[in-house]
Amino acid sequence: MITIVLLFAVAAVFGISLIIPVLQGKTPARGLVFAHGGIAAIALVMLLLKFFDQPGNVPQLSLILFVVAALGGFVLFSNDLRKKVIPKPLALVHAAAAVVAFLILLFSVFNL
Repeated sequence: MITIVLLFAVAAVFGISLIIPVLQGKTPARGLVFAHGGIAAIALVMLLLKFFDQPGNVPQLSLILFVVAALGGFVLFSNDLRKKVIPKPLALVHAAAAVVAFLILLFSVFNL
């Protein structure tokens, strides 16, 4: 679980670097987009595998919110690939869902 938390933390740092240009109406760096999405996807798959292996060790609300964040991320990524404007409200909802999911996971893993 520590590895999953660390991967989500790295994805979050990249996410902060992505949302700043989006909120400024600029296009984020493509490499950062791929790194953020790839790392977050790996962490989410690992979390899903952990959930199916040991359901009691994974907070369900965190998992659900990470899935919601991933779905929003797919839409954002699709817009970016099609060179469409990235909707700021969706970027904010994506970030908020991911942050809340991460905090729930963090508090659960470290019993805070």
